[in-house]
Amino acid sequence: MNAIASSSSSASSFSSASLASAVPDVIDRLAGIEPGSHLDRIRSQREQARIHAQQSYLALFAPTPPLFGNFEIADRFAVAAFVAGLHGQADVARFYADALPGQGARAGVAEAIGAETKRGNAQGPYGRYPAGPLSAEDADGAPYTVSDAQRAVFGERLSAGLEHAHLLVFHPRDASAAALQSLLDAGWSSTEVVTLSQLVAFLAFQIRVVSGLRALAQRPVTLVD
Repeated sequence: MNAIASSSSSASSFSSASLASAVPDVIDRLAGIEPGSHLDRIRSQREQARIHAQQSYLALFAPTPPLFGNFEIADRFAVAAFVAGLHGQADVARFYADALPGQGARAGVAEAIGAETKRGNAQGPYGRYPAGPLSAEDADGAPYTVSDAQRAVFGERLSAGLEHAHLLVFHPRDASAAALQSLLDAGWSSTEVVTLSQLVAFLAFQIRVVSGLRALAQRPVTLVD
């Protein structure tokens, strides 16, 4: 039985790696990395990290059927465009927003995401720590809610998802059982809430990697490299 499990695991890993290599690497695309370039060689030195980052993208935005729950792919791209916009990464936000029509997004969603990104823009992080040394870093910030006009475009489920994404980006200290309950009340399942949180966390990772690679692209190549 162990041999069968090992064989199955190996086959699954091979399949995932094959799929990751079949789809153009998203981080390479966002960072403008060309095959054979200096940055391509740098990334190839951490090939497993490169593959795993691509597999994470695929798991969230192009998952292998069946898709568990009702967190639709179009809504995932909408949340991603919103989160990238909140991070001030217009190019990354555009990448996800441009994909919305092909993912079957409802009419007007891309424009509504752009409008809500501007409304939700802030500095942060806001919120309060439990009483103690870190309380010196407490900062108040207004909570975010989707406007009534755009809520009509998004619907209650996606609106609640965007509000929670904004909470995670700018109010991480204010995460609470009540915040999670708001998602459940809007029709999100526990599994979908986990996926939403994973998506927001992945975007933060992806954006930082892309920003770092873009910074390296401006750095002269040396013999040490």
